[in-house]
Amino acid sequence: MSKFNEIHAAGTSLWFDFIRRDLLEDGGLADLVAEGIRGVTSNPSIFQKAIADSSEYDDDIRSALEHNPDSSVNDLYESFAIEDVRAAADILRPVYDDSDGADGFVSLEVSPLLASETEATVAEARRLWKAVDRPNLLVKVPATAEGVPAIETLIGEGINVNVTLIFSLEHYESIARAYLRGLEAAADPSRIASVASFFVSRVDTLTDSLLDEAGTEAALALRGKAGIANSKQAYRLYEELFGEEAFGHLAARGARPQRLLWASTGTKNPAYSDVLYVEELIGPNTVNTAPPATIDAFRDHGTVPGATLLAGWDEADEVIDALAACGVDFDAVTATLQEEGVAAFANAFQSLMATLEEKAGLVRAG
Repeated sequence: MSKFNEIHAAGTSLWFDFIRRDLLEDGGLADLVAEGIRGVTSNPSIFQKAIADSSEYDDDIRSALEHNPDSSVNDLYESFAIEDVRAAADILRPVYDDSDGADGFVSLEVSPLLASETEATVAEARRLWKAVDRPNLLVKVPATAEGVPAIETLIGEGINVNVTLIFSLEHYESIARAYLRGLEAAADPSRIASVASFFVSRVDTLTDSLLDEAGTEAALALRGKAGIANSKQAYRLYEELFGEEAFGHLAARGARPQRLLWASTGTKNPAYSDVLYVEELIGPNTVNTAPPATIDAFRDHGTVPGATLLAGWDEADEVIDALAACGVDFDAVTATLQEEGVAAFANAFQSLMATLEEKAGLVRAG
Protein backbone atom coordinates (compact mmCIF):
# COMPACT_ATOMS: atom_id res chain seq x y z
CA MET A 1 0.00 0.00 0.00
CA SER A 2 1.38 3.42 -0.93
CA LYS A 3 1.85 6.10 1.74
CA PHE A 4 -0.93 8.09 0.10
CA ASN A 5 -3.37 5.19 0.35
CA GLU A 6 -2.21 4.48 3.88
CA ILE A 7 -3.05 7.99 5.08
CA HIS A 8 -6.40 7.79 3.29
CA ALA A 9 -7.17 4.58 5.16
CA ALA A 10 -6.58 6.56 8.37
CA GLY A 11 -9.17 9.14 7.30
CA THR A 12 -7.23 11.87 5.49
CA SER A 13 -7.35 12.35 1.73
CA LEU A 14 -4.09 13.71 0.35
CA TRP A 15 -4.49 16.34 -2.40
CA PHE A 16 -1.83 17.95 -4.59
CA ASP A 17 -1.41 21.70 -4.17
CA PHE A 18 -0.05 22.42 -7.63
CA ILE A 19 -1.14 22.53 -11.25
CA ARG A 20 0.72 23.13 -14.49
CA ARG A 21 0.15 22.16 -18.12
CA ASP A 22 3.03 19.68 -18.39
CA LEU A 23 1.80 17.81 -15.30
CA LEU A 24 -1.49 17.25 -17.11
CA GLU A 25 -0.08 16.37 -20.50
CA ASP A 26 2.87 14.14 -19.64
CA GLY A 27 1.01 11.83 -17.28
CA GLY A 28 2.45 13.26 -14.07
CA LEU A 29 -0.91 13.89 -12.44
CA ALA A 30 -2.27 10.56 -13.66
CA ASP A 31 0.69 8.83 -12.02
CA LEU A 32 0.05 10.65 -8.75
CA VAL A 33 -3.62 9.67 -8.85
CA ALA A 34 -2.64 6.05 -9.47
CA GLU A 35 -0.40 6.30 -6.41
CA GLY A 36 -3.24 7.60 -4.24
CA ILE A 37 -3.45 11.40 -4.64
CA ARG A 38 -7.16 12.21 -4.47
CA GLY A 39 -7.54 15.86 -5.52
CA VAL A 40 -5.85 19.03 -6.78
CA THR A 41 -5.91 22.59 -5.49
CA SER A 42 -4.76 25.76 -7.19
CA ASN A 43 -4.55 29.44 -6.34
CA PRO A 44 -3.40 32.64 -8.08
CA SER A 45 0.17 32.15 -6.80
CA ILE A 46 0.36 28.68 -8.34
CA PHE A 47 -0.94 29.86 -11.71
CA GLN A 48 1.36 32.89 -11.59
CA LYS A 49 4.41 30.64 -11.14
CA ALA A 50 3.20 28.16 -13.76
CA ILE A 51 2.76 30.81 -16.44
CA ALA A 52 5.61 33.17 -15.52
CA ASP A 53 8.30 30.59 -14.82
CA SER A 54 7.82 28.40 -17.88
CA SER A 55 7.12 28.56 -21.59
CA GLU A 56 4.29 26.02 -21.26
CA TYR A 57 1.63 28.58 -22.15
CA ASP A 58 3.43 30.68 -24.75
CA ASP A 59 1.97 28.88 -27.75
CA ASP A 60 -1.50 29.22 -26.23
CA ILE A 61 -1.02 32.96 -25.80
CA ARG A 62 0.04 33.25 -29.42
CA SER A 63 -2.88 31.12 -30.65
CA ALA A 64 -5.45 32.98 -28.53
CA LEU A 65 -4.27 36.36 -29.80
CA GLU A 66 -4.27 35.19 -33.40
CA HIS A 67 -7.87 34.08 -32.94
CA ASN A 68 -8.89 37.25 -31.10
CA PRO A 69 -6.32 40.08 -31.08
CA ASP A 70 -8.48 42.05 -28.65
CA SER A 71 -8.35 39.40 -25.90
CA SER A 72 -7.70 40.92 -22.50
CA VAL A 73 -5.09 39.45 -20.19
CA ASN A 74 -7.91 38.26 -17.92
CA ASP A 75 -9.48 36.47 -20.92
CA LEU A 76 -6.14 34.78 -21.58
CA TYR A 77 -5.71 33.74 -17.96
CA GLU A 78 -9.21 32.31 -17.67
CA SER A 79 -8.88 30.35 -20.89
CA PHE A 80 -5.69 28.68 -19.61
CA ALA A 81 -6.98 28.14 -16.09
CA ILE A 82 -10.28 26.69 -17.25
CA GLU A 83 -8.54 24.37 -19.73
CA ASP A 84 -6.12 23.12 -17.08
CA VAL A 85 -8.82 22.65 -14.45
CA ARG A 86 -11.01 20.74 -16.88
CA ALA A 87 -8.11 18.46 -17.80
CA ALA A 88 -7.27 17.84 -14.14
CA ALA A 89 -10.94 17.21 -13.33
CA ASP A 90 -11.14 14.64 -16.11
CA ILE A 91 -8.03 12.85 -14.82
CA LEU A 92 -9.55 12.80 -11.33
CA ARG A 93 -13.06 11.88 -12.44
CA PRO A 94 -12.60 8.15 -11.68
CA VAL A 95 -11.70 9.07 -8.09
CA TYR A 96 -14.81 11.23 -7.89
CA ASP A 97 -17.01 8.45 -9.25
CA ASP A 98 -15.46 5.65 -7.18
CA SER A 99 -15.76 7.69 -3.97
CA ASP A 100 -19.36 8.71 -4.76
CA GLY A 101 -18.38 12.36 -4.89
CA ALA A 102 -16.29 12.44 -1.72
CA ASP A 103 -12.94 13.04 -3.46
CA GLY A 104 -11.58 13.65 -6.94
CA PHE A 105 -11.97 17.44 -6.89
CA VAL A 106 -10.05 20.27 -8.53
CA SER A 107 -10.22 23.84 -7.21
CA LEU A 108 -10.36 27.10 -9.16
CA GLU A 109 -10.38 30.42 -7.32
CA VAL A 110 -12.54 33.44 -8.03
CA SER A 111 -10.50 36.58 -8.58
CA PRO A 112 -8.91 37.59 -5.25
CA LEU A 113 -9.57 41.19 -6.25
CA LEU A 114 -13.24 40.49 -5.41
CA ALA A 115 -12.61 39.36 -1.82
CA SER A 116 -14.55 42.32 -0.38
CA GLU A 117 -17.44 42.14 -2.87
CA THR A 118 -20.20 39.63 -2.15
CA GLU A 119 -22.32 39.95 -5.27
CA ALA A 120 -19.34 40.10 -7.63
CA THR A 121 -17.92 36.97 -5.99
CA VAL A 122 -21.21 35.13 -6.45
CA ALA A 123 -21.45 36.21 -10.09
CA GLU A 124 -17.90 35.12 -10.90
CA ALA A 125 -18.33 31.80 -9.08
CA ARG A 126 -21.48 31.08 -11.08
CA ARG A 127 -19.69 31.95 -14.32
CA LEU A 128 -16.66 29.76 -13.55
CA TRP A 129 -18.87 26.87 -12.45
CA LYS A 130 -20.72 27.02 -15.75
CA ALA A 131 -17.56 27.49 -17.83
CA VAL A 132 -15.65 24.56 -16.33
CA ASP A 133 -18.76 22.37 -16.46
CA ARG A 134 -17.42 19.54 -14.32
CA PRO A 135 -19.21 18.14 -11.26
CA ASN A 136 -15.87 17.67 -9.49
CA LEU A 137 -14.99 21.37 -9.52
CA LEU A 138 -14.65 23.28 -6.27
CA VAL A 139 -14.90 27.06 -6.70
CA LYS A 140 -12.62 28.75 -4.18
CA VAL A 141 -14.06 31.65 -2.21
CA PRO A 142 -12.17 33.43 0.60
CA ALA A 143 -13.51 33.33 4.14
CA THR A 144 -13.78 37.11 4.41
CA ALA A 145 -16.80 38.78 5.98
CA GLU A 146 -18.09 39.47 2.47
CA GLY A 147 -17.33 35.90 1.40
CA VAL A 148 -19.56 34.32 4.04
CA PRO A 149 -22.94 35.30 2.46
CA ALA A 150 -21.51 34.41 -0.97
CA ILE A 151 -20.73 30.91 0.30
CA GLU A 152 -24.26 30.48 1.64
CA THR A 153 -25.76 31.58 -1.68
CA LEU A 154 -23.53 29.34 -3.79
CA ILE A 155 -24.12 26.25 -1.66
CA GLY A 156 -27.86 26.91 -1.80
CA GLU A 157 -27.60 26.93 -5.60
CA GLY A 158 -25.76 23.61 -5.66
CA ILE A 159 -22.30 24.99 -6.50
CA ASN A 160 -19.39 23.22 -4.80
CA VAL A 161 -17.19 25.56 -2.77
CA ASN A 162 -13.68 25.41 -1.36
CA VAL A 163 -13.59 28.11 1.31
CA THR A 164 -10.04 29.39 1.55
CA LEU A 165 -7.91 31.54 3.87
CA ILE A 166 -9.36 30.33 7.18
CA PHE A 167 -7.08 30.95 10.14
CA SER A 168 -9.25 31.18 13.25
CA LEU A 169 -12.04 29.28 14.95
CA GLU A 170 -14.24 32.34 14.46
CA HIS A 171 -13.58 32.33 10.70
CA TYR A 172 -14.20 28.59 10.56
CA GLU A 173 -17.46 28.60 12.49
CA SER A 174 -18.88 31.45 10.40
CA ILE A 175 -18.29 29.64 7.12
CA ALA A 176 -19.41 26.25 8.49
CA ARG A 177 -22.70 27.81 9.54
CA ALA A 178 -23.00 29.51 6.13
CA TYR A 179 -22.57 26.06 4.58
CA LEU A 180 -25.29 24.65 6.82
CA ARG A 181 -27.68 27.47 5.91
CA GLY A 182 -26.90 26.90 2.24
CA LEU A 183 -27.70 23.20 2.57
CA GLU A 184 -31.02 24.04 4.22
CA ALA A 185 -31.93 26.16 1.18
CA ALA A 186 -30.70 23.68 -1.43
CA ALA A 187 -33.26 21.76 -3.43
CA ASP A 188 -31.07 18.64 -3.34
CA PRO A 189 -28.09 18.76 -0.98
CA SER A 190 -26.98 15.21 -1.74
CA ARG A 191 -24.46 16.11 -4.48
CA ILE A 192 -23.11 19.32 -2.94
CA ALA A 193 -19.51 19.23 -1.76
CA SER A 194 -17.49 21.74 0.21
CA VAL A 195 -14.21 21.93 2.09
CA ALA A 196 -13.03 24.49 4.61
CA SER A 197 -9.36 25.27 3.96
CA PHE A 198 -7.78 25.88 7.35
CA PHE A 199 -4.23 27.26 7.06
CA VAL A 200 -1.51 25.86 9.30
CA SER A 201 2.17 26.69 8.71
CA ARG A 202 1.57 30.41 8.24
CA VAL A 203 0.15 30.45 11.77
CA ASP A 204 3.43 29.14 13.15
CA THR A 205 5.51 31.52 11.06
CA LEU A 206 3.88 34.65 12.47
CA THR A 207 3.35 33.30 15.98
CA ASP A 208 6.95 32.11 16.23
CA SER A 209 8.22 35.58 15.32
CA LEU A 210 6.21 37.05 18.19
CA LEU A 211 7.44 34.35 20.57
CA ASP A 212 11.01 35.12 19.54
CA GLU A 213 10.39 38.77 20.34
CA ALA A 214 9.09 37.81 23.80
CA GLY A 215 12.26 35.79 24.26
CA THR A 216 11.35 34.12 27.54
CA GLU A 217 11.94 30.44 28.16
CA ALA A 218 8.20 29.85 28.27
CA ALA A 219 7.68 31.72 25.00
CA LEU A 220 10.46 29.94 23.14
CA ALA A 221 9.10 26.56 24.27
CA LEU A 222 5.88 27.28 22.35
CA ARG A 223 7.52 27.73 18.95
CA GLY A 224 6.12 25.42 16.29
CA LYS A 225 3.07 24.46 18.33
CA ALA A 226 0.39 27.06 17.57
CA GLY A 227 -0.49 25.85 14.06
CA ILE A 228 -1.19 22.27 15.13
CA ALA A 229 -3.00 23.37 18.31
CA ASN A 230 -5.22 25.78 16.39
CA SER A 231 -6.04 23.04 13.87
CA LYS A 232 -6.93 20.51 16.56
CA GLN A 233 -9.30 23.01 18.13
CA ALA A 234 -10.89 23.50 14.71
CA TYR A 235 -11.31 19.75 14.29
CA ARG A 236 -13.04 19.52 17.66
CA LEU A 237 -15.41 22.27 16.54
CA TYR A 238 -15.99 20.40 13.28
CA GLU A 239 -17.11 17.34 15.24
CA GLU A 240 -19.52 19.49 17.24
CA LEU A 241 -20.98 21.24 14.19
CA PHE A 242 -21.34 18.11 12.07
CA GLY A 243 -22.06 15.51 14.73
CA GLU A 244 -25.09 13.27 14.38
CA GLU A 245 -27.28 15.36 16.67
CA ALA A 246 -26.53 18.68 14.95
CA PHE A 247 -26.34 17.44 11.37
CA GLY A 248 -28.72 14.50 11.42
CA HIS A 249 -31.69 16.09 9.64
CA LEU A 250 -29.48 17.28 6.78
CA ALA A 251 -27.69 13.94 6.59
CA ALA A 252 -31.11 12.34 6.21
CA ARG A 253 -31.51 14.40 3.02
CA GLY A 254 -28.19 13.07 1.75
CA ALA A 255 -26.06 16.07 2.73
CA ARG A 256 -22.38 15.65 3.52
CA PRO A 257 -20.36 17.43 6.20
CA GLN A 258 -18.09 20.21 5.03
CA ARG A 259 -14.68 18.60 5.48
CA LEU A 260 -11.78 20.45 7.00
CA LEU A 261 -8.91 20.78 4.54
CA TRP A 262 -5.48 21.48 5.99
CA ALA A 263 -3.79 24.06 3.76
CA SER A 264 -0.40 25.76 3.93
CA THR A 265 1.10 22.42 4.98
CA GLY A 266 4.56 22.90 3.55
CA THR A 267 6.99 23.36 6.44
CA LYS A 268 8.53 26.82 6.27
CA ASN A 269 10.93 26.53 9.22
CA PRO A 270 13.81 24.14 8.41
CA ALA A 271 14.12 23.37 12.12
CA TYR A 272 10.81 21.50 11.97
CA SER A 273 10.07 18.18 10.31
CA ASP A 274 9.26 18.59 6.64
CA VAL A 275 6.20 16.36 7.13
CA LEU A 276 5.08 17.91 10.43
CA TYR A 277 1.82 19.30 9.07
CA VAL A 278 0.90 15.99 7.45
CA GLU A 279 1.69 13.52 10.22
CA GLU A 280 0.14 15.62 13.01
CA LEU A 281 -3.15 16.31 11.17
CA ILE A 282 -4.51 12.86 10.35
CA GLY A 283 -8.11 12.10 11.21
CA PRO A 284 -11.50 10.97 9.95
CA ASN A 285 -13.09 12.82 7.03
CA THR A 286 -10.33 15.37 6.47
CA VAL A 287 -8.20 16.53 3.55
CA ASN A 288 -4.56 17.65 3.46
CA THR A 289 -3.44 19.56 0.37
CA ALA A 290 0.34 19.64 0.15
CA PRO A 291 2.85 21.20 -2.27
CA PRO A 292 5.10 19.00 -4.40
CA ALA A 293 8.10 19.12 -2.02
CA THR A 294 5.96 17.99 0.92
CA ILE A 295 4.34 15.24 -1.16
CA ASP A 296 7.82 13.97 -2.10
CA ALA A 297 9.02 14.15 1.51
CA PHE A 298 6.00 12.26 2.81
CA ARG A 299 6.43 9.57 0.16
CA ASP A 300 10.10 9.23 1.10
CA HIS A 301 10.06 9.21 4.89
CA GLY A 302 6.61 10.12 6.18
CA THR A 303 4.69 7.89 8.56
CA VAL A 304 1.03 7.36 9.40
CA PRO A 305 1.03 7.06 13.19
CA GLY A 306 -2.77 6.91 13.35
CA ALA A 307 -5.55 9.44 13.82
CA THR A 308 -3.36 12.09 15.40
CA LEU A 309 -6.16 14.67 15.21
CA LEU A 310 -8.12 12.75 17.81
CA ALA A 311 -5.42 13.10 20.45
CA GLY A 312 -3.94 16.06 22.30
CA TRP A 313 -7.02 18.27 22.50
CA ASP A 314 -6.31 19.33 26.10
CA GLU A 315 -2.71 20.06 25.16
CA ALA A 316 -3.93 22.20 22.24
CA ASP A 317 -6.02 24.30 24.62
CA GLU A 318 -3.01 24.68 26.89
CA VAL A 319 -0.84 25.91 24.02
CA ILE A 320 -3.33 28.57 22.94
CA ASP A 321 -3.83 29.69 26.55
CA ALA A 322 -0.07 29.83 27.09
CA LEU A 323 0.34 32.14 24.08
CA ALA A 324 -1.74 34.78 25.84
CA ALA A 325 0.32 34.35 29.00
CA CYS A 326 3.42 35.12 26.89
CA GLY A 327 1.85 38.29 25.52
CA VAL A 328 0.83 36.92 22.11
CA ASP A 329 -2.61 38.11 20.99
CA PHE A 330 -3.62 35.05 18.98
CA ASP A 331 -6.84 36.63 17.71
CA ALA A 332 -4.78 39.45 16.26
CA VAL A 333 -2.41 36.90 14.71
CA THR A 334 -5.18 35.09 12.84
CA ALA A 335 -6.87 38.33 11.75
CA THR A 336 -3.57 39.63 10.39
CA LEU A 337 -2.91 36.38 8.56
CA GLN A 338 -6.25 36.51 6.76
CA GLU A 339 -5.66 40.13 5.71
CA GLU A 340 -2.15 39.25 4.51
CA GLY A 341 -3.42 36.15 2.72
CA VAL A 342 -6.03 38.08 0.76
CA ALA A 343 -3.42 40.71 -0.13
CA ALA A 344 -0.84 38.08 -1.15
CA PHE A 345 -3.26 36.33 -3.51
CA ALA A 346 -4.32 39.69 -4.95
CA ASN A 347 -0.67 40.61 -5.52
CA ALA A 348 0.00 37.26 -7.17
CA PHE A 349 -3.01 37.74 -9.42
CA GLN A 350 -1.87 41.22 -10.43
CA SER A 351 1.64 39.89 -11.06
CA LEU A 352 0.13 37.18 -13.24
CA MET A 353 -1.78 39.79 -15.23
CA ALA A 354 1.44 41.78 -15.68
CA THR A 355 3.27 38.67 -16.91
CA LEU A 356 0.52 37.93 -19.40
CA GLU A 357 0.52 41.56 -20.54
CA GLU A 358 4.26 41.35 -21.17
CA LYS A 359 4.03 38.06 -23.08
CA ALA A 360 1.02 39.25 -25.07
CA GLY A 361 2.93 42.41 -25.95
CA LEU A 362 5.81 40.36 -27.32
CA VAL A 363 3.40 38.31 -29.44
CA ARG A 364 1.68 41.41 -30.78
CA ALA A 365 5.07 42.92 -31.60
CA GLY A 366 5.99 39.81 -33.55
